Amino acid sequence: MSDAPILYALADSVATIRLNRPDRLNAITPDLLGELRRAFQRAVSDGARAVLLTGEGRAFCSGAELGDITTGIPDLGKLLDAHYHPVIELIASLPIPIVSAINGPAAGAGASLALSGDIIVMARSAYLLLAFANIGLVPDAGATWLIAKAAGRAKVLEMALLGERMTAADARDAGLVTRVVDDEALMETAQALAAKLAAMPTLALGMIRKQVGVALDGTLTETLAVEAANQHIAGRSADFLEGVLAFTEKRKPEFKGR
Repeated sequence: MSDAPILYALADSVATIRLNRPDRLNAITPDLLGELRRAFQRAVSDGARAVLLTGEGRAFCSGAELGDITTGIPDLGKLLDAHYHPVIELIASLPIPIVSAINGPAAGAGASLALSGDIIVMARSAYLLLAFANIGLVPDAGATWLIAKAAGRAKVLEMALLGERMTAADARDAGLVTRVVDDEALMETAQALAAKLAAMPTLALGMIRKQVGVALDGTLTETLAVEAANQHIAGRSADFLEGVLAFTEKRKPEFKGR
């Protein structure tokens, strides 16, 4: 197994990105974040039409690597601005859909990475954890926004203030994840979903994921304007023409993501 912090593979238009520090429960370092950012960029440049994000070993990601504070505490705000925020912003702006496969604990900023996916599949034994308050910190890497938007004020405050584990079943019931499956079925399920997305009209899918982001923050009028602009583009796409032809010819469409 490679000792690179991120593993990347492309097959059948799906880019699989794995956090690869299993001996440290895939704890986050600036180096890992840099490699993760490059992996997402590579997926786009390689022509991938979907991304599958998961972790190696028994954890998805345990959050930030905690260093030796006796050597001095870095400016955590600057650390977030320099290393974490570019990755989260890149994920949000990606023109292709992302499937997260939460194979084990997803804690702290690891929960943010996991919940940044569009379709989120969680192993039954996995859990989410915002443990920041337990060590005198606050949620970061977008966790506050992601959870508040998906589950609401009461749930994000419960998770952030109490710092307790949330089971996969509770995460599904709260609307934080898409599906919960038995551990042994996780990767098969996630890979099938990623393959399905990659075979769909991914130009439209990329616009859908950004359109939803606008809807979460914007007014109805702003959302209507984005929908119209995106529909203008989608209506001129080769995929739309293929979809209509396939419907009229009663056959399965062959989308190209264009």
